[in-house]
Amino acid sequence: MRPFAEFVLRHRRVVVAFWGVVLIAGILLAGKTTKRLTIDFSLPGQPGTETAHQIKSAFGNGGDTSPYLVSVTLPAGQTVAGNAAAVAATFNSVGTAIPNVRVIDEANTGDKAFQTSDGRTSYALVFYRLNPSPSQKLLTDPIRGAAEKAKPAGATIGVTGQDILASGGGNDNGPGVLGETLLGAVGALAVLAFVFASFLAFLPLVVAAVSILASFLLLLPITYAMDVSFIVQFLIALIGLGVAIDYSLLFVNRWREERDHGRENHEAVVVAMQTAGHAVVFSGVTVAIGLLALIVLPVPFMRSMGVGGALIPLASVLATLTLTPAILGSIGPRVDWPKIRHENRASRAWSRWAGLIVRRRWIAAGTALVALAALIGVFFGIKIGLASSASLAKNGAGYETLQTLEKGGVSTGALTPIEVLVRTDRAQATADRLAKIDGVKRALVPTGAASNRGGQTSVVLIPDRETVNSKSIGVVKRVKTAVDGMPGVVGVAGVGAAQIDFMHAVYGNFPLMLVIIAFLTYILLVRAFRSLLLPFKAVVLNLISLGATLGLMVLFWQHGDGSNAIFGIQATGAITFWIPLMVFAFLFGLSMDYEVFILSRIREEYDGARTTNAAVIEGVGRTGRLVTSAALILFLAFAALASGPGTDLKTLATGLGFGILLDATIVRSLLVPSLVSLFGSWNWYLPRGVARLLRVQPSYPHPETDEPMVPAPVP
Repeated sequence: MRPFAEFVLRHRRVVVAFWGVVLIAGILLAGKTTKRLTIDFSLPGQPGTETAHQIKSAFGNGGDTSPYLVSVTLPAGQTVAGNAAAVAATFNSVGTAIPNVRVIDEANTGDKAFQTSDGRTSYALVFYRLNPSPSQKLLTDPIRGAAEKAKPAGATIGVTGQDILASGGGNDNGPGVLGETLLGAVGALAVLAFVFASFLAFLPLVVAAVSILASFLLLLPITYAMDVSFIVQFLIALIGLGVAIDYSLLFVNRWREERDHGRENHEAVVVAMQTAGHAVVFSGVTVAIGLLALIVLPVPFMRSMGVGGALIPLASVLATLTLTPAILGSIGPRVDWPKIRHENRASRAWSRWAGLIVRRRWIAAGTALVALAALIGVFFGIKIGLASSASLAKNGAGYETLQTLEKGGVSTGALTPIEVLVRTDRAQATADRLAKIDGVKRALVPTGAASNRGGQTSVVLIPDRETVNSKSIGVVKRVKTAVDGMPGVVGVAGVGAAQIDFMHAVYGNFPLMLVIIAFLTYILLVRAFRSLLLPFKAVVLNLISLGATLGLMVLFWQHGDGSNAIFGIQATGAITFWIPLMVFAFLFGLSMDYEVFILSRIREEYDGARTTNAAVIEGVGRTGRLVTSAALILFLAFAALASGPGTDLKTLATGLGFGILLDATIVRSLLVPSLVSLFGSWNWYLPRGVARLLRVQPSYPHPETDEPMVPAPVP
């Protein structure tokens, strides 16, 4: 690291100019990158996805999308039966005015289930073709506009559906990616101002801005090689903000410490690179490992999030280890003004805390493990699926339309119908048989060319409730079992079928992903800490922390113990199928950041001939405030992400926030110091044979004297 630091300092003007070009290019091209992102949750090779593709090929719509529900409510005193032709014409106008949609209603099925119990409202299912561009708006307005032009006099038009409800009930009131990033930056600046108490607080923000835009630049060519999920833009903006600030914060803080110990500016930058820079490299690689492991999953959108997400630590590490030292080497001392806070000694408060933990290490470790075990117990009750309609929106036109239909006796299963692709001459017989399956409320065989093409028909089943989680997709499994071997049946598609496919394709491969991440991380950390035991403890604690985080998510979202109070959202009943994996992939690396920061400093202090306990106290004293501030910055970034209208993004953001806070408090403040103290000399073994294989120096514990466990107060 020393030669690299010397190189950066010699060419600091070139380095700053290079990042200036990156900044300008990023500003100009970031918009182009986001426009190339896609919305695609398909699972190639899985039966539900293959059937969905055949349905889209035959009819031009449906298959892997939840339909819109468009309703016509007649004025008081009028009924649907008395205005059947006008209502049918209203629904037909939607199919005529909007390309690539398929409308199913009472007129083309003959089923009165499309009427509410009071006879005043009728609804239709509108299947559409998904546009993969995230910039494409919902079809709410076009559907409403077409229906309004043809509606009976005095009638009220409503439009709802899973997509509308998930976007906030039809109210797009979120701040957007830029707004969320600015919110996170404001919160981060407040924390940095407290940490540095000087104009240095702005430096990590500059590094973060450059690294975020660099990530978007690096992502642009990838979008030409593969489809990249629209979710990546949120991850780069918000997680990139937190990670880059954390890395720069660590580096700048160590530079200040060396300056306060009397080193001249050039040497302080070099030492910061050798110590904090070394930790940043290992932290960044650890984060990247957790994300790149997603590529083992046979799911394109998860793979794209892994590849896109891995750009975050890459850009953050590059910017931190080049731009930060270049600026510090040029104007660092002048920017560190006013010099209110000094770093020439460890934090007294954190040193006292670490001393207390060392003295009461059995109590500290036991208390932390009991708390984590309780949360892990909750995690085993998790339901994987989609958020229920009751939790998606509590206001807006879409919510009001759904309320009208529900009060009229319409099952919310209409939001997630099951499509069965069947040969036309077998459609009615198939529908009659499937209508008898437990959980199927209606089996519809629509007439007309829109639903009957090429000798194939899409039979639509309305379940008695939404098929949105692992407990409610039983009806889909029963349908799939019933049609197996049935003459003329091609396959089953829909939201429920997609969830079954996802559980098989993703969670079936999760053990492989877990083994890859754990093994690579362990090898990396053995090299970083020169220890066999410390990396093993770090990996195990990370897995425990992740299980506890998912337990908190179950309590907060699935059970509603927090979602309603904070966001006004009822219990979701399930955690969206892709979120636990993303929480795992990101938190495994992000949480390990703090482990690397703390243990690297403890190792450094131990190598300075301190005892294990003294090294723990000094290491935590030096890093406690830093880790807490870094965790708070990341938490604020996730809080900004949670400000958007979508329930899924709120769930992901709160899960990541829970994990960071849990890790920085219970795990890093209690478990890490107490366990290192408990393990004593066993922490420091790295046999010569293993060290030679990893090309590092071997490590053996040195003799320890009876030093005081709490350092003497600094006068």
